[in-house]
Amino acid sequence: MHHRKLGPLSVSAIGLGCMGMSEFYGAHDDAQSIDTIHRALDLGVNFLDTADMYGPFTNEQLVGRAIRGRRDSVVLATKFGNQRNPDGSWVGVNGRPDYVRAACDASLLRLGVDHIDLYYQHRVDVTTPIEETAGAMGDLVRAGKVRCIGLSEAAPATIRRAHAVHPITALQTEYSIWSREPEDEILPTVRELGIGFVAYSPIGRGFLSGRIKSVEDLEPDDYRRQSPRFKGENFRKNLDLVERIGQLAREKGVTPAQLAIAWVLSRGDDIVPIPGSRRIPHLEENVAAVNVTLTREELARIDDAAPKGVAVGDRYPDMTRVNN
Repeated sequence: MHHRKLGPLSVSAIGLGCMGMSEFYGAHDDAQSIDTIHRALDLGVNFLDTADMYGPFTNEQLVGRAIRGRRDSVVLATKFGNQRNPDGSWVGVNGRPDYVRAACDASLLRLGVDHIDLYYQHRVDVTTPIEETAGAMGDLVRAGKVRCIGLSEAAPATIRRAHAVHPITALQTEYSIWSREPEDEILPTVRELGIGFVAYSPIGRGFLSGRIKSVEDLEPDDYRRQSPRFKGENFRKNLDLVERIGQLAREKGVTPAQLAIAWVLSRGDDIVPIPGSRRIPHLEENVAAVNVTLTREELARIDDAAPKGVAVGDRYPDMTRVNN
């Protein structure tokens, strides 16, 4: 496993997104998920990503159980800000300082750890000045509860304002062959400021793997059924993109998922993809992408097959919560 730097954190070049182990992608199996996390650690994947809203709350508990006895080998990232009730109902986005402190304490208890390595604001609270939120996060660092802080789906101006209050170690935003919007303003901004970039959904929520041929391949409660890119004519048009990526992968002798992750890795040493895996075979497939090197010619062919803006449909049904 290769490593990359996110500020003072040395993380595996490919991390593990744990969200789907508890919610959003249909049925889940905690024992299977813990086995997958253990296998990831054995393979040298030390960067685990969770959030308090996943479950809600149960994903942090799951990750906490999985890393018990192995905490020193884990760079642990979690998030706050998308506030939900225990029954899963939505409360709203909350970045108020009192909530920041309470959310962190609750996450520490669920994870069973004494500190969080990377603590993100999951979504920007447009009703609370980012300076107040970043200040409260900085207080957590000074208290020893958090090592580094980050933002998720924040706009360039917001990133600058937060970074002026307390150094931002990483920005987490969706980035993949079919979600290249960060290249316009966000990536240049974080690179100017020396902030690392964590790419979630590098396989396009599984779509780029080529395994999803129909919406019926998704479980009834899979949240991707609500995504504009997975609906109707959008779905059919996006399948054309998947076929082009699949052909390039076959010519390379890798899987489409490996090609998609390798492409994200190729975009810069300051970028760390965190594909999600619930099963060991998919985990091992994804991790193997760290050894896939794409030539200039192959990268050019990917650009031709999947130019910026190629995906049909928005990333989320409600785009007002991102890039704020």
